[in-house]
Formats: sequence, C-alpha cells, structure tokens
Amino acid sequence: MNRRGRPDRRPPDAGPTIARVTLRVAFDARDAVDPRRRGWGRYAAELLAALRRRDDVAVGAYVGGGRLPELAWEQAGWPLRLRDDAPDVAHAPNCFLPLWRPCPGVVTIHDLAFEVHPEDFAPRTGWKYRTFTRRAALSAEAVLCDTHATADDLCERYGVDRDRIHVVPLAPSLAGSGAHHDGDGDDDRPYLLAIGDLRGKKNLERLADAWRISGLPHRLVLAGTGPDTTDPAGAALVARLRATGAELPGWLDEDDLDRLLRGADLLVHPSLFEGFGLVLLEAMARGVPVACSAIPSLSETAGGAAELFDPRDVEDIARALHDALARRDALATAGRARAAAFDWDRTARETLDVYRLVAP
Repeated sequence: MNRRGRPDRRPPDAGPTIARVTLRVAFDARDAVDPRRRGWGRYAAELLAALRRRDDVAVGAYVGGGRLPELAWEQAGWPLRLRDDAPDVAHAPNCFLPLWRPCPGVVTIHDLAFEVHPEDFAPRTGWKYRTFTRRAALSAEAVLCDTHATADDLCERYGVDRDRIHVVPLAPSLAGSGAHHDGDGDDDRPYLLAIGDLRGKKNLERLADAWRISGLPHRLVLAGTGPDTTDPAGAALVARLRATGAELPGWLDEDDLDRLLRGADLLVHPSLFEGFGLVLLEAMARGVPVACSAIPSLSETAGGAAELFDPRDVEDIARALHDALARRDALATAGRARAAAFDWDRTARETLDVYRLVAP
C-alpha cells in the first residue's frame, strides 16, 4: 500500500500479467473551454481530449471557482478541492500551479515572454505571471516545456533543476472542413499569411515593411490581428499596418482560419519570441510552405523544414519571402513530413509518463 492507502502501482516483480492501475489526474481545464482559444488553450483542450482517449488515466477537469476571483481559486479554492478529491497528480497546463497542494504537481510553462517582453502584458497580468510562474516552476514535482529552448530559459532565468524539466512537444490541432480558400471576395490575387495578435513580440510591422519592399505581387493577410481593438497602442499599430496595404481580417473561427491557411502561398511567422510556434505545424500539415524567424524555439519546431530569417532585419525577411516562394514545392514536402512527426496521442503518452514519474 502507498501513503494514500491505495495499492502500489510499482510492486517488485509485478510481471506482465498485472493489470494497469488507472492514474487519477486533476487538470486545470479553464483555458480548454475558452471559445477563443489561443495556443495555450489549444494545448489544454487537445491534451485533455487525448488523455481521455486512454484507458489508463482518469482525468478530472476543473473549470474554475464560480464567483471566486481567479487568483484565489488557483491558490486556495482549487487546492481545497484537490484535498477533498484526492487525485494522484494535479496538472496546471499554463503556469499557475497551486503553491500549496495535497498531491504532487505538474506545471506546463510554454515560454517566458512575460519576462522578455513585459511591455506586451497588462501590468496586473505581467505581475501575476512573473510572481507565480517562478514559484510554480521551483515548487513543482515536474515541469513540462514545449521545446528545449524554453527548458534552457527556465534553467538560466529561474534556476530550475534540469532533472525536473521534461520537453513534450505539441501537435497540429486546428480543426477545419478542409475546403480550399480561393481568396476574399473578388480579389483572387495570391497572398502571404501571418497569424498572430497585436503584441510587439509578433513583429508584424517589420513583416509589413519587408513585404512592401519585396515587390511581390502577393497580398499580405494578417489574421487574428484585430482591427476593432480599443487599446490605443494596438489601434496605432493597426493604422500603421493598414497604411502599408496589409489586410487585417481580425479574429477568425477555426473553419475560416483553416480555409485561409490552405489557400496561402506562404505562411510567414516573424515573431521575436515564442515557446513553440504551433502555427508552423498547422501550415506544414496542410502542405503550406513556411518562412519563420531563426529564433531557437521556432528553429527547433521547424526542424529544417522552413526558410529561416533574422526577424529584426527587414531586408532579410524580404529575402526569405522570395527564397521560400522559389522553393515552395520542396518546403511543402519537407513540411508535411515534419508535421507528421507530431501528434496529440504522443503528447498525451509522454505527459502521462511524467505523471507516473511523480505520482506517489
């Protein structure tokens, strides 16, 4: 019997005939149920679904504490629920693991953008991330990262023990009908596509400048970049982007984004900082060639299947647009092979291995 009074999962000399014991996992699913999921929300939703397809783990999804303030639920309300429910492991899939908890904890940290680009975060949000992420990383029984680049950041910035960090990559997750996108309205010109929001780290202004000097006949479509923003800095950036001639359709649902991706001649991801770059795999899985920043995380995710550029050099971005379009077929073939190496069942299996490692 273990310290919880349950049968030990790892008896000596168990032999192959011993049945697997189901692991009980408490999962913070708040981001998974967000109707406008971004990368971390897609991760939570896809991982939760993949874990639930397995018969050797039982996952309880927790979606918050009703009227309880967010921070109070994370650091008090959820731990009290965990005490009552007595899971084997608790998993916070985006930084905010309870610092006190009655069971081992696993935390996923996708990146440390709030440390590197604090200007992209509202003051209270940035404070929360900087205050609690470090403490969660140092207290967790295991830390999950999407890439080795983020793992390196955690070791260097926070001094997290490398032995407690596990790199488990993401996988393509964007649903869609599979229909081809033939342009917008009467405009059937080919287009380059970037997907991202208005944060400075997304580097969209340099991309627009590079597209403008490239002389390419393509339109530039910046999906997810909201022209209806009420933030003054965001509104000013929208005005500058529109002045270059770039198109800003705003937030799109999954079907529309899928169609837009499939119709693009090239997916361009000029970000200055990322934890993984899920959009690269989304494009690659659809046979869309990719050009992206040569930063460590994106280079790692691309795996040699994308045209790389210096994201701070407008002329180099323009060069990469031409070079990527010149070898579209080769990049599309390499991208499909690269994307095929990632799937959510693998992500769930490797995550479950970490749960088992820390479970009592």
